[in-house]
Amino acid sequence: MNFFRVELPKEQSSIIKVIGVGGGGSNAVNYMYQRGIVGVDFYICNTDSQHLAISPVPNKIQIGNALTEGLGAGSDPEVGRQCAIESIDRIEEALRHNTKMVFVTAGMGGGTGTGAAPVIAKKAKDMGILTVGIVTTPFKNEGPARSEQAEKGISDLRPHVDALLIISNDRILQMFHNLRFSEAFAKADDVLCMAAKGIAEIITVSGHMNVDFRDVRTAMADSGKAIMGTGTGEGEDRAIKASQRALDSPLLDETSIEGSRHILVNISYGNEEPYANEIDIITSFFQQEAGQNARLKFGLTHNASLDKELMVTVIATGFEDYAGKHILEEETGSFEIELDKIEEIIPATVAEEKPFRKDPEMPRTQDEIPFRRNPMTGNNNDGTGAMDVPAYRRKNIQLEESGTDTEVSKVFLEEEKDNKTARFKDGGNKYLHGNVD
Repeated sequence: MNFFRVELPKEQSSIIKVIGVGGGGSNAVNYMYQRGIVGVDFYICNTDSQHLAISPVPNKIQIGNALTEGLGAGSDPEVGRQCAIESIDRIEEALRHNTKMVFVTAGMGGGTGTGAAPVIAKKAKDMGILTVGIVTTPFKNEGPARSEQAEKGISDLRPHVDALLIISNDRILQMFHNLRFSEAFAKADDVLCMAAKGIAEIITVSGHMNVDFRDVRTAMADSGKAIMGTGTGEGEDRAIKASQRALDSPLLDETSIEGSRHILVNISYGNEEPYANEIDIITSFFQQEAGQNARLKFGLTHNASLDKELMVTVIATGFEDYAGKHILEEETGSFEIELDKIEEIIPATVAEEKPFRKDPEMPRTQDEIPFRRNPMTGNNNDGTGAMDVPAYRRKNIQLEESGTDTEVSKVFLEEEKDNKTARFKDGGNKYLHGNVD
């Protein structure tokens, strides 16, 4: 049987779609469909026609029928990739109508999900759709080969999604260790559902204060790694309890959201609307955890399934630049080198027989070297070759007496206007860099 069935009338199609790719992704979407997510259309996409036939999800896309003849991909991601390429027109047709955001969910490590998910995500992103990947990594007991395939699949998927949530099945086992084997996979489906539901219903569920699609797009477009968690709290300290539990969620491989550029917080209540100070407690908690540079937006919605509890969902994005900044500062220092027509460059080398010796006559720090920069004027016109004039003269930098006879380097430090941090600027010379050869 060759499946391609989309039953929703196009004019009623939701702007948000969830596509489960492969066996693991389809199982997760089956679970989401049965649990229900407000305002979302569900699709499953697989090579295995038998798996498609037994799914309750009405929108089904079979890929690679000519290649696999309705069978699975045999745990080969390349087969999964080729199947998605073969059927890319079907994917495009499913996404063409009224789609603003798509979740591509898959269990990484197998064949179809690992190979096809990056192809499907790329098509969606090329169509201008906000694309979010939600994937699981294998349990450790599934073997190293599957883990390696999962890592490769995630690497292939990452460039083609705006935001990526990676859920570790092993972390789920750590948090819920008394689970039978089948229960462990069911818990993984539940966590995937929590992730998609938490993000989608921030947009689709109306409330007193809404986080709308534009807010989500701003936070998640080209944001890279995303972290999400949900927590509930009740009683006198329900606001802080819910906030702390959101950061202890199984969706978080790490409990820190420090350094994120965007924070979305959705606060849901049941029979007891939160007090104004409870809202302040929640938003202040996440602002402090993320840092004062993070842009925080919160929404407030009613959830009839809650009694006196508060439920808090947090989504943090934009970690890549922060992580890179720390690596730069810790490993190479925050220095860039400015080379403006310096006449000779001698790369630094380290000889094993000559250990580093600190000059005892250089007690000053770079910040203590006094200098004054005058505005730049035109080029030297005295007939002297440009390469024969020291850089500080060409730039009209007046050096003041430092009170020491120590020779000062001809490579000058320049201070940032904003943060006052002395730094070098990179002049593009490939022979000067932060690492010793």
